[in-house]
Amino acid sequence: MTEDRDYRELAVSFGAVAAEYDRGRPGYPDELFDAVERIWGRGLKGARVLDVGAGTGIATRLLAARGAEVVAVEPSDGMAAQFLASSPALPLVRGTGDDLPFHDASADLIGYAQAFHWTRPERSVPEALRVLRPGGALATWWNVHDETVPWVRARAERLAAALPGRYRGYGGISGHTRHFAPAGLVVERTVLRWERQVTVEHVLTDLTSRSYLASLSPEERAPVLAAERAAMAVEFPDGVVAEPFTLDLTVAVKPA
Repeated sequence: MTEDRDYRELAVSFGAVAAEYDRGRPGYPDELFDAVERIWGRGLKGARVLDVGAGTGIATRLLAARGAEVVAVEPSDGMAAQFLASSPALPLVRGTGDDLPFHDASADLIGYAQAFHWTRPERSVPEALRVLRPGGALATWWNVHDETVPWVRARAERLAAALPGRYRGYGGISGHTRHFAPAGLVVERTVLRWERQVTVEHVLTDLTSRSYLASLSPEERAPVLAAERAAMAVEFPDGVVAEPFTLDLTVAVKPA
């Protein structure tokens, strides 16, 4: 029960840092959506897409720009309010991946940008299958800090030491995809690499929005962020960071 309570605490922590999330989190390169279309075998233009766990709408806006008829699904009050402020022209429905508020066979693609690990796959996969049309697809993706780069790995080590039992690196998708094949989905995974050029302060804003810090009080976060600011000032004296990511994408297609 304690683990489940901690999980729920982390899951709802984003609402309090929704503005930081919207400002700080990375977007996604065009290559991500190219890969979704390639693996799925059809284009996003004109497709009925649900962006589940949409947060502040970072992926929703990019999907809409690709021509998708996208609807955001978000449970958090704070994140939904920021979504409506940032993307007032895009539709938003309150709900979760474990209980999708949509009719059977009503969507072509269900995407989970940085969000599938906040669902219970034993619930969310059957829900996706119910809502997807034949030939539709479930797509999960994560921007993951690339710890093969020394400064990123050093930061992860500092955070693990500062936040024992709270900071967790990316654990991969394998624990979730075991639910896909028994459901009859045809699964393909790919990993992309990309980077963004941002300031040190931008990186710190992003860190503030991560669940391991967002779930702390501002007073608890402050020394961790101060230590990171000092370390990054040494690493990047000009204040500009080339921040590297791996983008972990899995697309699971429902048979037609």
